[in-house]
Formats: sequence, structure tokens, C-alpha cells
Amino acid sequence: MSEPDISVVICVYTEDRWEDILAAVASVRAQSRPAHETLLVVDHNETLLERLTREYKEAREVRVLANAGPRGLSAGRNTGIAASRGEVIAFLDDDAVAERDWLKHFAEGYEDPRVMAVGGRTMPIWASGHRPVWFPEEFDWVVGCTYKGLPPGRVRVRNVLGGNASFRRSAFDAAGGFATGIGRDGDKRPLGCEETELCIRLTRARPDAILLIDDRAVIHHRVPRPREHFAYFRTRTYAEGLSKALVARSVGADKGLESERRYTTRVLPAGVGRGLRDALLARPGGAGRAGAIVAGVLTAAGGYLVGSVRARRSGATFAVAGIPDGEGAAA
Repeated sequence: MSEPDISVVICVYTEDRWEDILAAVASVRAQSRPAHETLLVVDHNETLLERLTREYKEAREVRVLANAGPRGLSAGRNTGIAASRGEVIAFLDDDAVAERDWLKHFAEGYEDPRVMAVGGRTMPIWASGHRPVWFPEEFDWVVGCTYKGLPPGRVRVRNVLGGNASFRRSAFDAAGGFATGIGRDGDKRPLGCEETELCIRLTRARPDAILLIDDRAVIHHRVPRPREHFAYFRTRTYAEGLSKALVARSVGADKGLESERRYTTRVLPAGVGRGLRDALLARPGGAGRAGAIVAGVLTAAGGYLVGSVRARRSGATFAVAGIPDGEGAAA
């Protein structure tokens, strides 16, 4: 079977990340397995749209377009899906760079026609130059990165992580697009889980679907200094609880919390144990990591409870978008 054409979608929203955006696009253009195209989807920022259009006017394989839906990451991704031409659509964060074989490893995952999604490994680039000693690897998802506890290699998973992921176009035909009203919206409260909800919806629509993570498909994701602080950690874990409540209401707690049960009953207790052991051995940050894990669990649980109450009172506050027919016919 021939490898699929892959379109890469990068959603952008602020000029503050100008250099990061250029680096992300450059990493896609330097792939050992070339992308079919790169789409930059600008989220309701006319100045950035015009600037990027000028920057890439001579680059035939890079297209710049405006988010055609409501403000936010989910609608931006849906715009990219509709406009893309590849058989597979890959997503890269605007503050990340992909290693040279990123798309090569994604493409290999689609040799099995049952595979509907392939994700990769996301490594943090700390603005301070090093991981804060108190920051547990088990919570790297807080800063958009792969966390300790995921199995290594190419493995089957419930869901991929949105900043480093790819989907067959037919996955969106079966399940619709990313849900709006649940994902990130610029600098507002950092809700998430839109890729989790989509993946669960996909496997319900296609029970034979296989979703993979291949940890050889690596990207490196910037972590700005404010996100190295405990205040952001607390805010993000609380927001994760709110988001999980929405997902559980949409798809049911059995699927919505399936992976989280193993994470909270096996991965996190082991992390607390390692932290306490390091504290006893007078190693830096051990007690802080153990405390951060406990605080993260309690804060996420609080967000989940609040989100569950809100969801029961007002119903789910997001909508599943169909992907309209646009330019996006497979090449």
C-alpha cells in the first residue's frame, strides 16, 4: 500500500509567537518525508493573517487562511481539515518544532487500513533551560507534553494528544470534526480534551478503528516561563477537571474516564512514592513533586465536580461540527 499524502495544519492566533510560527513551518518544510502542504489557520487576527500571507506568498506548499468558524482552536482545526487536500491531516502546535522524521513515522502507522489516527511524543523545551525541580513528569500534560506513564513504542491508545497528532480524512467523515466550545480559545481559561472527545466519538462511529501513539514521531514544544509556576499548574489541572466533566457528559463516564482511572490508581501513586523516596534521600525536589501530584489530583477532582454540577444544570456547552465540503478533496 502506498503511503498517504499528509497535509499539516498549524493553528495560530497571536503575533507574539511570530518566531515560533516560522520555526514550526520550517520544521515541516525540512521533513525527510515531505508534507503534501502546510496550512496556517489564523484565528480571527487580521494583522497576523496579512503578515503571514506576505511571508509565504512565494511558498507554494504553504497556504495561509482565516479561521472560518467561531474563535478557538477547535474551529481553526476544522477549517484546516475542510481546506486540506491530503488523505491524512496532521496537527502541529504553533510553538513546537517537529523532528525530521515526524511525518515519516506518522505515514508508517497508516499501513494498516484500520488505523484512523496516529499521535506522537511531545517533549518540553523549558524557557528557564531546565525542568522546575518540583514539576512531576507525570503531569507534563499540563504544559502540552507527553507525560510519564504512557507506554513506550508504537501502542494502541484511547486517544491521541492534539498538538502532535494525525487523522485519516475518513475519520472526520465518520465522526465529524472537533467539538467547539470545549477547546482552547486564545488566552482564556485553558480548557482542553477536545481531541479526547473526538477520539472517543470516532471509535463509537467506527468500532474497528485503531488509534496509535508512536513515540518516534517527536516534536519539541516550548514552555514559557509563566507555565513553569505552580499557579499555572493549579489553574491548568482545575481546567482539565472542568473539561473532563464535559467529555464524560458527552460520551459517558465509562469511556470519558477510562484512561484516567489507570493513571490515578497506578501512575500517580508510583510518582508520589518516587518523590517521597527522593525526599528521604535528600534529592532536590522530591517532596515538591510528591506534593504537586497530590495537589494536581485534588485540583482536577475539584474542577470535575464543579464541571459536573454545571453540566447537569445547563447541559453540555459544546457542539460537534461537521466538516463542510471545501477545497479538501484527497489529492
